[in-house]
Amino acid sequence: MTVILGQSFTGISIGAVLLLIALGLSLTFGQMGVINMAHGEFIMAGAYTTYVLQKALGDAGLSLLLALPVAFAVAGTLGALLEWLLIRRLYLRPLDTLLVTWGVSLMLQQLARDVFGAPNVQTRAPELLTGNVTLIGGDDPLTVANSRLFILGLALAAVAALALVLALTPLGRRIRAVVQNRDLAEVSGISTARVDRTAFFVGSGLAGVAGVALTLVGPIGPTMGTNIIIDAFLVVVVGGLGRLKGTVITAFVLGVLQAVLEYSTTVSVAKVLVLVGIVAFLQWRPQGLYTLRTRSLV
Repeated sequence: MTVILGQSFTGISIGAVLLLIALGLSLTFGQMGVINMAHGEFIMAGAYTTYVLQKALGDAGLSLLLALPVAFAVAGTLGALLEWLLIRRLYLRPLDTLLVTWGVSLMLQQLARDVFGAPNVQTRAPELLTGNVTLIGGDDPLTVANSRLFILGLALAAVAALALVLALTPLGRRIRAVVQNRDLAEVSGISTARVDRTAFFVGSGLAGVAGVALTLVGPIGPTMGTNIIIDAFLVVVVGGLGRLKGTVITAFVLGVLQAVLEYSTTVSVAKVLVLVGIVAFLQWRPQGLYTLRTRSLV
């Protein structure tokens, strides 16, 4: 029972990381239909923001807390600039957005190498997040890392904030209107260009927050975004394009599945088996776990 619970909590922690890296993509790709291959580099920007703040302030706890809003602003600004300079000319041309943003991602990787160097760097975790919490005592105790609990709480808070924004605020209503029918929203007086830019700012900002969280579980490097962008796309596609609920469920299901398979096999074999399972699922249900209802005529 301890082994089962341990692997379940490991899977939940993996799912929390997947959810954070896919949450912003669920808005820019799922809601807006833009295949943004530079999303991983926005995560990298958030991670390097944490590194710079920790270098400047020295205090690991204060720099981590300050990095959350600063990384959101930095990555969000990069996303808004990308949308304004390039993507606004490429809506309804997803393959073109893929090629353009892939080129942007390579440029941002090289920029990171020029500024911070090619070797990976590391940040210090706050003392409060370096220990473990014992959930079950005894001869075979079950412990969970404090950093993983922090990431889980951050992921759930980000989901709740995004869901409230989409459901209750004027911005959320405008985003949903543009998703359902862009032309009708435009003739109804909604500035779709402003909505697109704001949505891209929010989605990219969430990627920056994910980058802050990832500094607690691994090193920071110019290629860290490339290593995780595929996982983010898989979560969004399997969950259903534009469906926040599907993204949340898929992230945790894939996390638990990967943890269970890693325990009985190896990390590489587990990733292959998860990918095979995803391909089989999409063959059966190509629209994903949930589908987006729209008023579009096409």
